[in-house]
Amino acid sequence: MQRTWFITGTSSGFGRIMTEQLLARGDRVAATLRTPSALADLQARYLGQLWVAQLDVTDDAAIDAVLARAFTELGRIDVIVSNAAYGLFGAAEELTGAQVRRQLDTNLLGSIQLIRSALPWLRRQGGGRVIQVSSEGGQIAYPNFSVYHATKWGIEGFVEAVAQEVAPFGIEFTLAEPGPTPTNFAAGMDTAPAMADYDATPSGAVRRALADGSFKLSGDPVQMVRSMIDSADQSPAPRRIALGSTAYRSIHAALTDRLARLEAQQDIALNADLTT
Repeated sequence: MQRTWFITGTSSGFGRIMTEQLLARGDRVAATLRTPSALADLQARYLGQLWVAQLDVTDDAAIDAVLARAFTELGRIDVIVSNAAYGLFGAAEELTGAQVRRQLDTNLLGSIQLIRSALPWLRRQGGGRVIQVSSEGGQIAYPNFSVYHATKWGIEGFVEAVAQEVAPFGIEFTLAEPGPTPTNFAAGMDTAPAMADYDATPSGAVRRALADGSFKLSGDPVQMVRSMIDSADQSPAPRRIALGSTAYRSIHAALTDRLARLEAQQDIALNADLTT
């Protein structure tokens, strides 16, 4: 069965790979990106299958307008993929306020607005699926990625709540959580100038690991995208899919540790209730 997908951030990385895989299998794709010419080769090859629009997800009005055009011109959109994002690297003290705001506007507020804008359309058509591309960094944290993690932990909390609100309308959500992967994400990463004060700290160690290649990028982006696409066929929708061995191990360790710490505080928690 042919599906129609709406995907943000399709110029490269996961978005580009997903667009290519979906078109190759015969689906229709509404692909959005800042520079539409980046998909000229696919437009020439997949006439009638690929719908392209310029979109900056930090522009709320543009999100509303592009989604309205896509739903109106394509009739039905089965899957919304919120993928557009960028990375910000640096210890929190090293970052500028402008960098922090850009990260929040793109990764968190842009994703929130995309989902909010799509909900009325999905509700009116009787349901649909939303795949939010998050990260293993939505459940764990590395030094030097504090604001990036804030956006991923934030969007995961948003999705957890909204999924409950719209479940009666047949709208389901999946959070995709890739581990470190060799896409061009790092090439486009915004990096703050290093402060010497952090050289001998975990922040300095991560900076050096990225620079010398010892920070391993072991994920297969093609297989990760295939798993995201496959998740749209699962019913009910998986709320989360960890992608890559690093993501699985790091999330498993973080959750195990968090549960152990919670259980150790059971008495404190229970004693904090009102007494009758």
